[in-house]
Amino acid sequence: MKKLRVLCLAHEDLVPPDAVENGHSFHHEPWRTEQYVLSTLRKIGHEAIVTGVRSDLEAIRTAVVDFKPDIIFNLLEEFHDRPLYDQNVVSFLELIPVPYTGCNPRGMVLARDKALTRKILSYHRIPGPDFVIFRKGRKVKRPAKLSLPLFVKSQVEEASLGISQASVVENDADLIERVKFMHEKFHTDVIAEEYIEGRELYVGIFGDERLTVLPIWELLFNNMPVNKPRIATRRVKWDAKYQEKHGITSGPAQDISPELKTKIESICKRTYRALGISGYARIDLRLKPSGEVYVIEANPNPEIAKEEDFSDSAAKFGWSYEDLIGRIISQGMNRR
Repeated sequence: MKKLRVLCLAHEDLVPPDAVENGHSFHHEPWRTEQYVLSTLRKIGHEAIVTGVRSDLEAIRTAVVDFKPDIIFNLLEEFHDRPLYDQNVVSFLELIPVPYTGCNPRGMVLARDKALTRKILSYHRIPGPDFVIFRKGRKVKRPAKLSLPLFVKSQVEEASLGISQASVVENDADLIERVKFMHEKFHTDVIAEEYIEGRELYVGIFGDERLTVLPIWELLFNNMPVNKPRIATRRVKWDAKYQEKHGITSGPAQDISPELKTKIESICKRTYRALGISGYARIDLRLKPSGEVYVIEANPNPEIAKEEDFSDSAAKFGWSYEDLIGRIISQGMNRR
């Protein structure tokens, strides 16, 4: 690929300091994803800069006018300090005559709304847990057909925001209490879905028309007490000390038969296409001991830091980190 001018968009608090280029260690820094991408783009021969964005789209317009990028590498996960608004920034990128990386706004809207995702997947006969939506200000009453235990979470928030061990409720009293807490804490509607006991699997998907399925990854709870549900809480995902204490690791899923592998890959591709996702995404699933597979949610533009699940799965597939970033760039350019 020829040398490109790449404009990276990141939250203004996550713009890496200039000192990083001089050997500063950044693996545990909050802006490590931004730095991994930025340094890798430069390593593979592109001219790359990063622009910080918080709540003003003019910052993007100004950077495009001044830098004249060939492509925009979208690393934004929120706007105006609201994760829900990142899809609107991508809508703005659609109006700029510059290609960009990652998912289109329509795919982000459909995948972000967990209830809408469930309805679309149900229409396409893609298996998922039964659920109910509890609107803000409405009475919390569990439908008789929806069996306990239930997994309670925000209808639209991501990154396991608001998810803890208390998110799995065993009775109606706890359900009412948890829904009330979520309404007051996050000011969003709440989804309560059937809790699926089983293995937590992640599958990376890459592509637009032609899809590449990365190796199936599994979140492992090696030392988690038997009386606690195996769920990806916020601490499980982001707290290093908690991960070490409970032996929480991730890696290639073992003991997956060829037939089951084919089934999982088919379900993930169908999910990706049904939701209109583009670029790259991670599909989260639950695998019951009986072999039943359930789609829990789809995540467009997942974490792509080096040594995280998506990039590790790509490495297992045979793509180096440089290959992965290069392919994301090529894909964005080709979509133009």
